[in-house]
Amino acid sequence: MPPRNHLKRILLLGRGWDEWDRRSEPAAKAQPAAKRSSTRRFGTALSFCALFFAGLALSAGAGNGVRALLDNGSSQQAGVGATGATGATGATGPTGATGASGPAPLVQVQKLVHAKVKTAHGLSVSPSAPPTAQRTVKPSSAHRFAAKPAHARHVRRVKAAKAPAHHGTKAHKPAKKQPLDGEADLPGATVWLYRAAPDPTPPAARLRMVFARELVADSRQEHVDWALALAVLRAGGHTGRVPASRSETQALTLRLSALGGSKNGWAAALSYSSDPSFADHVVALRHYYRAVGMASLVYGLLSQKRDLEDRVLNDKRLLIYPGGRNDVASHKVDVRVLAVMLYLADTFHEVTVSCLISGHRLYARPGVISAHIYGRAVDVAALNGISIYGHQQPGGITEQGVRALLMLPGGMLPAQIISLLGLGGPSFPLADHYNHIHVGY
Repeated sequence: MPPRNHLKRILLLGRGWDEWDRRSEPAAKAQPAAKRSSTRRFGTALSFCALFFAGLALSAGAGNGVRALLDNGSSQQAGVGATGATGATGATGPTGATGASGPAPLVQVQKLVHAKVKTAHGLSVSPSAPPTAQRTVKPSSAHRFAAKPAHARHVRRVKAAKAPAHHGTKAHKPAKKQPLDGEADLPGATVWLYRAAPDPTPPAARLRMVFARELVADSRQEHVDWALALAVLRAGGHTGRVPASRSETQALTLRLSALGGSKNGWAAALSYSSDPSFADHVVALRHYYRAVGMASLVYGLLSQKRDLEDRVLNDKRLLIYPGGRNDVASHKVDVRVLAVMLYLADTFHEVTVSCLISGHRLYARPGVISAHIYGRAVDVAALNGISIYGHQQPGGITEQGVRALLMLPGGMLPAQIISLLGLGGPSFPLADHYNHIHVGY
């Protein structure tokens, strides 16, 4: 029987069996095989590319499934339930931390990965077969962080932060805080802010010019000090730029004159109110108003600073050492200190000033610059010719001076009144102030 190829040739080409020479077949077999066409190679490459991308898609789907199981497993492991870590069969049950309802989430993940891998390679998967990839498949980073409690990660970060530096470098130590000022624990302690201070007589507390003129005129007519009449009004609670009307001012000066205000202001104030503390307050305010003058009460203390400096330098009742006089003449002393010196001079008739700026050391205490350096303090060594040294007993001249300073009005009240006596408010004792009274702003 002729070969199948010869039958095809006979049927297709119409040639007879005799037209072929069988001896020529070995020669035909010896010819090289025809090359594969480019179309066939392109189709093969396309098939492999399709298989490759299909495998990638399958792997991506498996990864999404693994991630979902990881999230579910971590939430179940951290949650509270009958089979969770805190349930009835949790960590104290017979099956440990994973409970008795089934394998741990990690085992489920490994089984799923094993099944996906075998399916991608065309292998059969047996549900009961033990997973062979348990030792090779590692849990993802999400599972590792979910498996560890949050406080463990916090402790690790804290330990890393506290670990000393390596390679011979020293660990950074926080700078030691300076101890608080020695006066911080004392009553009346002050935080010093060295900047321009406002006028102690604000515009709302200044007198109107019309009222000031009427007050002076009515007081002269009744032979009463205008400062006494104004002190009675202020001590009685009359505030504002116009404390009283013209008729009220005339009635007040007339009554004070009848009570002997031209001779003894304290007795007149006591008769006016029948209150000794009210009378003391009136007398203190009277001394202050006379010390600063009517112009300071109308225009403010800062506007009258040069006039106050001249009055301090020319007041025979103020005994100031040469360096202190130079400080006043150089315009370095605060206007409140000038007013206080004039106030004490009007109250005690003679004041010995032992220190202003010059002659005082830079630091009052370690790390604390003294208020004297900024012209905001004065040291008084004697009042009314009586030395502060040795006279700080109760009821003595030192107590009288401290009480007079405590009755200064409003913004004129000092921030520190230091001696061996503590009478409340900004006054407190310090052992090194045995020979003077320190008045600081």
